[in-house]
Amino acid sequence: MKNKISLIIVTTVMTVTMLTACSGNNESTNGTTAKPDNEKGSTALKTLRFATWDTGDALKIEQDIAKKFEANHPGTKVQVEAYADGFDQKLAAGFGATNPPDVMYMWDFPTYHQSLEPLNSYADSDADLKKDDFYSGLFNYATIDNNLYGIPAGFTTRVVYYNKKMFDDAKIPYPKDGWTWDEFQEISKQLTDKTKKQYGFGVRAENDTYDLQGFVWSNGSSYISDDGKTIEGYMNSSETAGVIQMFGDMLKDGSAVLAGGKGQQSGEDIFKAGKIAMWESGIWPLESFKQAGIDVGTVEMPAFPGKQVKGVVAESALSIAKDSKQKDLAWEFIKYYVSNEAIKMRVADLPVRLSVVEELKKDQDPLYKPYYTMLERSDNTPAFLLNAKWNEVNRQLSAAVEAVMHGSNAQEALNQAVKDSERYLK
Repeated sequence: MKNKISLIIVTTVMTVTMLTACSGNNESTNGTTAKPDNEKGSTALKTLRFATWDTGDALKIEQDIAKKFEANHPGTKVQVEAYADGFDQKLAAGFGATNPPDVMYMWDFPTYHQSLEPLNSYADSDADLKKDDFYSGLFNYATIDNNLYGIPAGFTTRVVYYNKKMFDDAKIPYPKDGWTWDEFQEISKQLTDKTKKQYGFGVRAENDTYDLQGFVWSNGSSYISDDGKTIEGYMNSSETAGVIQMFGDMLKDGSAVLAGGKGQQSGEDIFKAGKIAMWESGIWPLESFKQAGIDVGTVEMPAFPGKQVKGVVAESALSIAKDSKQKDLAWEFIKYYVSNEAIKMRVADLPVRLSVVEELKKDQDPLYKPYYTMLERSDNTPAFLLNAKWNEVNRQLSAAVEAVMHGSNAQEALNQAVKDSERYLK
């Protein structure tokens, strides 16, 4: 998931827009001229621009996918544009200058959907896509006002990672699906030994409120009403406050340690160092945990007493710019990118196709099974899809959550956040 656009970005957009407008023609729309490849003369080489936020190994895989697409589409060059941490700024600048990439990774559909091509007709009429082979719920995250703006390319739900050696050393049984937050907190206490600077759990200093939503849903609440109009009694309900306070209390009683703040190691690094026994996250750190030699297990999220566990999905999709001049070629690239062949190449992502999951037996692998169990439990609609002004509200919510992690009372902090946010909803 990428961070949302800030006011700073608006300034950046204006600046880059001016620079881009002066920089010349859009290569993708005009094409470039290739050297003559036969006796009939020159052949126009179509350049398809694809923007991604990935770097490192994930970017290398995407470049390999692009090469395979080029091999199957002679006369096409896929220009992979790696925007990395500047993804939102560069994408917004491209849209502002009517010079966006043809295809791009996308997750923030409420912010960008007006600049994207609706894909309903493509997805519904093209049998080659095999839409029924996708986990159906993933399409919901890319749908605004019944228009589909992205094809799911990857996703993750969130699970609890645990260090098996630390559990074995303490003679504590591994956690199992169906466990509760009470059990989680008790285990965390048992695995904490401050003399060794060892803790049962790591709490992020700056939590992403999106990720916390699954816990809030699991406790029977939400940040906002289903119609997206009300936060009073939701964002500051006793159930929402209870979730946030639980993590604050674990920090206070010392059964958890703050991770990832200024001057602090990330939770992933502390976990790899064997200093925290449990860590909550998506699929992203799994490979690094294995490479670090950690005997790691995964388990679904704990439940609150008498309540059903709920999950939250972080999804990446591929979208086509409304201003693209080669939408049919862009659609062909998307279809290949979400084909079984390409999905198997993207080993850092959880497969979005049922057939690939079945073939690879991902949902039967003990390490990967909890992600798919949590996917089955992820049917709530995130707040940012319910209200177009959520970004403004979320700034107040994020500040409140961070304050609780540093000792503030959750109910008081959330009451103030609601008070400070309601003007955005009027």
